[in-house]
Amino acid sequence: MKKTLAMVLVGGRGTRLERITLHTAKPAVSFGGKYKLIDFVLSNLTNSGIGKVGIITQYEPYELMNYIEHGSTWDLDVNDGGISFLTPYTTIDGDQWQKGTAHAIMQHFRYIEHHKPEDVLILGGDHIYKMNYNDMIKHHQKNNADLTIATFTPNEDLSRFGIINADENDFVTSFEEKPKDPKSTTASMGIYVFKTDVLKTLVTMNIDQNFDFGKDIIPLALKKGMRVVRYHFDGYFRDVGTVESLYEEHMNLLDNPQYLKLHDYQNLPIFTKSSNLPPHHIAKRTLVRNSMISDGCIIHGEVKHSILSSKVVVKNKAKIEDCVVFSNVKIGENAIIKKAIIMDDSVILANTELIFEKVTVIDNDYLWKLGEQDGQNIRRR
Repeated sequence: MKKTLAMVLVGGRGTRLERITLHTAKPAVSFGGKYKLIDFVLSNLTNSGIGKVGIITQYEPYELMNYIEHGSTWDLDVNDGGISFLTPYTTIDGDQWQKGTAHAIMQHFRYIEHHKPEDVLILGGDHIYKMNYNDMIKHHQKNNADLTIATFTPNEDLSRFGIINADENDFVTSFEEKPKDPKSTTASMGIYVFKTDVLKTLVTMNIDQNFDFGKDIIPLALKKGMRVVRYHFDGYFRDVGTVESLYEEHMNLLDNPQYLKLHDYQNLPIFTKSSNLPPHHIAKRTLVRNSMISDGCIIHGEVKHSILSSKVVVKNKAKIEDCVVFSNVKIGENAIIKKAIIMDDSVILANTELIFEKVTVIDNDYLWKLGEQDGQNIRRR
């Protein structure tokens, strides 16, 4: 779709992920051992043949920008378009900080106008799904829509989403942002296709009030009588905006691999940056069951129902169960960890025992504080 420009919003803090996003943007969070959340949207763009991509950053952008670089991992390092990082900036009127999703797009409309697209595809950078955006764009154009909203049917709390009602021809009749009493089970995915001129009209209308697409722009489009259409997506889609949902989707990779189909790399493959590490090593007299082990890991202990990112070391007689372990973690001898997300670079000392009933995020600060409380080893919780 050469006449479509993609704008990817990656500036949100992701506060519900607690210490996981303390020093990094949510799209840079690790997923599935070898991926980052941003890999999914960038891979979808590549698989859809969309090569002009603006990435709007704000919160803690360094790790994400360093990871993406010029986009070669996703074949987005092209002369006619490619990836452009769009950051907050200063004007004669002062600093331009983003106040919401629509406000972020409005701030960078000069970039959109520079490329002169017919349609603008607006995406989040922190969702887990495989999608060919061309199907949605064709649906948008077929219906001569001013705005098309991608929708799905959630299997979780509907009050977390924008809820849509539509007629039999997919024209949207009403929209409610995160209602307490939803009138429909059809939810917005936060993925939109706009005609460029319509998008400009909406984001520049009452610019001191209309900051978000869900809260402000979609209701405004409906109020103005614009042609707002839904495109219903029947594939697997998850918003991992909380610690619990991030953990649950990791466990689904082990228990229900048919959901996301990561191993189906012929149809809509997910690309990721290579770490150029040696293969993982499983030592003698170890036990590994129903787990995913990434490159550079060295396993001497026991790993059950867990996902390990790169460069994780599990020492002799250590036991890891129902865990998500990020990169470069060291787990000492005889340590026992169950039901935790262990952050990058954490060092778990020998004989440490952490068994949780509810998924808990562990990092070095957390371990240090617990160690101070107990005086010596960390005990069962």
